[in-house]
Amino acid sequence: MSDAQHDNPKDHPTGNAEKDPDDWTTGDEPMTGAQASYLKTLSEEAGTGFEDGLTKAEASKRIDALQAETGRGQ
Repeated sequence: MSDAQHDNPKDHPTGNAEKDPDDWTTGDEPMTGAQASYLKTLSEEAGTGFEDGLTKAEASKRIDALQAETGRGQ
């Protein structure tokens, strides 16, 4: 195997999951239905308002913050 094959991101799919939302190529698209649903649940648990109209990247950051606040996803 050559070194180029060792650097193929598809060989390590979980490494891509750690990518900063600001670097996502689709980060400025509207949040997904799954993100909206989970964000609503977390917002209710944290006693904060649900923010509609977020981008995928914004929703991901908000989910991370609410998970830290509520202790979910730890």
